[in-house]
Amino acid sequence: MTSNEEQQFLNSLEKKLWQSADKLRSTLDAAQYKHAVLGLVFLKYVSDAFDIRRDELTAQFQNPDHDYFLDPADYSAEDYQAEIASELEQRDYYTEQNVFWVPKESRWQFLQDKNKAAIGGLDITGEDGKTRKITSVGHLIDNALEAIEHDNPKLKGVLNKRYTQLQIDQSKLAELIDLISTVPFKHASLNSKDILGHVYEYFLGQFALAEGKKGGQFYTPKSIVSLIVQMLEPFKGRVYDPAMGSGGFFVQSEHFIREHQGRMGDVSIYGQEYNHTTWQLAAMNMAIRGIDFNFGKEPANTFTHDQHPDLRADFVMANPPFNMKEWDTAVDEHDKRWQYGKPPSGNANYAWLQHMLYHLKDTGSLGLLLANGSMATNTNNEGAIRKALIEHDLVECMVALPGQLFTNTQIPACIWFLTKTKTARKNAAERNLRARKNEVLFIDARQLGYMKDRVLRDFTQDDIDKVANTFHNWQMGEVYEDVPGFCKSATLEEIQKHDYVLTPGRYVGAAAEEEDGEAFAEKMERLTAQLKEQFAESRKLEEQIKKNLVGLGYEF
Repeated sequence: MTSNEEQQFLNSLEKKLWQSADKLRSTLDAAQYKHAVLGLVFLKYVSDAFDIRRDELTAQFQNPDHDYFLDPADYSAEDYQAEIASELEQRDYYTEQNVFWVPKESRWQFLQDKNKAAIGGLDITGEDGKTRKITSVGHLIDNALEAIEHDNPKLKGVLNKRYTQLQIDQSKLAELIDLISTVPFKHASLNSKDILGHVYEYFLGQFALAEGKKGGQFYTPKSIVSLIVQMLEPFKGRVYDPAMGSGGFFVQSEHFIREHQGRMGDVSIYGQEYNHTTWQLAAMNMAIRGIDFNFGKEPANTFTHDQHPDLRADFVMANPPFNMKEWDTAVDEHDKRWQYGKPPSGNANYAWLQHMLYHLKDTGSLGLLLANGSMATNTNNEGAIRKALIEHDLVECMVALPGQLFTNTQIPACIWFLTKTKTARKNAAERNLRARKNEVLFIDARQLGYMKDRVLRDFTQDDIDKVANTFHNWQMGEVYEDVPGFCKSATLEEIQKHDYVLTPGRYVGAAAEEEDGEAFAEKMERLTAQLKEQFAESRKLEEQIKKNLVGLGYEF
C-alpha cells in the first residue's frame, strides 16, 4: 500500500497531467487523444527504464569490484570514455535485465530535442544507417515507435503508430512532449515504473469517463477488480482473462502480489481481446510494468478464435460484456466448451462462464462479473445451465454489488466465484481450505461503498476487506458466522428450495438491526399492528362521511 505522502504525490501528479493535457485536446476527441497521450507515456517509460539501466552500467564499468569493470589504466583518457560509450550501446546489457532496448532515435531526450525542428522537417539517421526525412512531430513519434517495435519482437504489432494521421496542430503535439518531460517521474520511495504505471492506469479511467459507454468497454472499476483479485489471491500459476480489455486484472494481480511479498515471476499471464486498439493498450500496459505476457498472436474473438485453446489456468478473472447478443455466429452449437448446456444466442453470459470453466484447472478458481439477471434467469436454457452448474457443485460464492459502479452501464452486477474442487486442501495463498461440498456462500454487498461523485459509486478498502475476509473465513471455517442482511452459507438443499436462483438477497435475509437499533422482526410486528389500527380508523371515517352525505340528500 502507498503511504499518505506517496498518495498525495500521485494525486497531485495525475491532476497536473490531466488538467494540462486536456488543454491540448481542443482538436481531438477522447478516443483519439487517449492513444496520443498513452503512446507518449509508454515512450517515456521505456526511455526512463533504459536510462536507469544505462546509469547502473556506467557505475558498474567504473567499479573495480564489479565484473563489468573497465580499468582506466588500459586506455588513454579519451579512449576510456569512448570505450564506456561503446559498451553502453550493447543491447545485451539491457535485455539481460528485461529492459527494452531503446534505439537512439526513440529515446525521450532525442524527441524532446528534435520536436520543434520536426515541425519544419529534418533528416535523422537511424541505427540501421538509413537517413529518413522527418516531416512532422507526428512522423518523429511514429518513427520512434517503429524503431522500438523493430528492435523488440515482443512488441510487434502492439504500438499504435498513427501520430502522423492525427488531425492535430503539430505545435500542440510538440507541447505535449514538453509537458510529459516536465512531470516528476522520480520520487524518494516510488520508482519510475510505479509512477508511470499509476499515470497510465489513471488515464485509462479518465478516458473511460470521457468516452462514456464506448470507453467503458475496456475499463473495469479498480476497486471491483481489486476485490476479485483479493478474494482469489493469485499468488502462483497461470492467470487468464478471456475478455481482458486494457489488462486491469493483471495490473491489480501484480499490485496484490507485490504488497504481499510474493514474486510476480511465479505467475504467468494469458489474455485475449477482440478490439485491436484495446489489445494494444493492454500490451503497452504490461510492458510499462515489465510484466511478461501472452495475449495470443493477434486480437481475436474469444468464441470463434480462441488464442489459448490448450490453456488450463489456475485463476480466471474477467469482466466480459454484459448480456452480449449475437455472440455465436460461426460457433458450433456442439462446441466442447458447452459442457453444461448450449448458451442462448441472445445472451452470452453463460457462454463466457462456460468458456472460463473450460479453461480452468481442476484445482483452479475463477471470478467473473455478470449482470444480475444471470443469477435468476430461466430464459432459453439459462436456468437449466445454472442448475447443472449448481448440481455439479461448481458455484462457491455469489456477491451482489451495489448499483452505479460502472461508467458505461447502469445494469446492476454481481460476481460469480466458481471452483472445480471444494475438497480440503492448501491453496496458492497457503490457506488451509476446509471441505465445502454442496455449500455456497452468499454475500449481499449492495449497501457497501460510497458515492465518489454524483453518478458513480465506489468501494473503500475497508469494504473490499470486509467482503474478502468473509469469503476467506468461510473457506477455512475460521471465525465465520452468518450475518443477517449480509452473508449466508447455504446448502444445496436450500438452493434447490429456491429453484436454483442464486440471488444473495434470497438467502441472507434482512439485517437484524435497523439504523434506529430496533430489531427488524419487532419493527415489522409494530408497524403491521399500527397499519391495522389506521385501516380500522379509515373505515370509521368512511362510514361517518357516508352518513353525513346521506343526511344531505345524497345516496350511495
